[in-house]
Amino acid sequence: MSVAPVLARIDTDLDAALARLFDLLRIPSISTDPAYRADCARAADWLVADLAAMGFDASTRPTPGHPMVVAHHDGPGPHVLFYGHYDVQPVDPLELWDRDPFDPQIEDSPAGKVIRGRGTSDDKGQLMTFIEACRAWIAETGSLPCKVTIFLEGEEESGSPSLVPYMKENAAELTADIALICDTTLYDSRVPAITTQLRGLLGEEITVTGPSKDLHSGMFGGLAMNPARVLARIVAALHDDEGRVTVPGFYDGVPEISPELRAQWDGLGFDAAGFLGGVGLADPAGETGRSGLEMLWSRPTCEVNGIWAGYTGAGFKTVLPAQAHAKISFRLVGTQDPHKLRESFRDYVSAMVPADCSIAFKGHGNSPASVMQTSHPAFEKSRQALTEEWGVEAAFVGSGGSIPVAGYFKTHLGMDTALIGFGRDDDQIHSPNEKYDLESFRRGARSWARILGEMGA
Repeated sequence: MSVAPVLARIDTDLDAALARLFDLLRIPSISTDPAYRADCARAADWLVADLAAMGFDASTRPTPGHPMVVAHHDGPGPHVLFYGHYDVQPVDPLELWDRDPFDPQIEDSPAGKVIRGRGTSDDKGQLMTFIEACRAWIAETGSLPCKVTIFLEGEEESGSPSLVPYMKENAAELTADIALICDTTLYDSRVPAITTQLRGLLGEEITVTGPSKDLHSGMFGGLAMNPARVLARIVAALHDDEGRVTVPGFYDGVPEISPELRAQWDGLGFDAAGFLGGVGLADPAGETGRSGLEMLWSRPTCEVNGIWAGYTGAGFKTVLPAQAHAKISFRLVGTQDPHKLRESFRDYVSAMVPADCSIAFKGHGNSPASVMQTSHPAFEKSRQALTEEWGVEAAFVGSGGSIPVAGYFKTHLGMDTALIGFGRDDDQIHSPNEKYDLESFRRGARSWARILGEMGA
């Protein structure tokens, strides 16, 4: 069947779709705060009722934390699993909001109309674009063009502690041909994108200890070893003059991008100087000879996220600190092994510590990178559908950040994931005055309708 009547249905039903979204947005489903536990359950129940009314076999599934929502609908084509989350971030500081965070409204902005409220972009507005696409297909045809499973969690904003255990226990029910995630953004306000690679993450905290207590710098300076000096030398040694990370074996498993992908990224016209100019900088600081998008999307990094020692209060105190501390994170790509990298980093750093000092390490999580196999037909079908809807060629892009659930789908369910989102960089997710463009909501639903049609075809 032609997708045209389905798209027309989405447009004519927009006001009703917004009313449904507003009902969901009014539920303060803040997962990290136990005071909102009942509201999280209420949001899950709302979604189950809405999906069931459309003809899905939908139910809440209990977990040690907040419930999962799982819904199934048969269809003739391949099986797709759509993932989203119904929980939201806390709203603090409340005084910085221009309105009640859980009283959503349409507002005018310089770029057009926006939906204002907590969860509009992350992730209720995004997940409802997919549900509205399904609703339009069912309303027009009585069915969906492919088999669909919807999988929504309520703990994404609080670390997803129940997610992996639930996925392992219910792998047979959740496994599909492809996973779809709508928790990402457009490349820019006009170019739709499919995220096909996500960097992994490794965190390390180090503490260098020297003397048994803080020392007077006049009495001991010059004779006693200063842990801050040791730490500074360690941090400075982590990069060479070309911007490359010096940890032994760091680049094992780091691939080069294909010529085709490089050409596509070059065609996006990314302005590294302009990007940095928005935060008061001008010069790229990554590896020499790499483009700005390579530095952000396909190259690994080592960054110091925090460093402290001695007296840091107002005024001045002349001490040699007993300890010096740093928090260091690594963004990983390709097949870099976070466990091997952690071991190599610790060995490398320990060798730089003099005999009079000791070093202690504390790990802060690890996850490998996720690289999708874009040869799967779902990727090109989705790209064509997005191109038709937006009138601009959709791009396969990378992400500098990490979305662990995409890796979980690959590791535990054996599925690749197409990450297709319609947020914008200025949506202020996790911040006061979060918003989602009205055009993103409408065209997001239309995009998913086209993608589902292409999947079925």
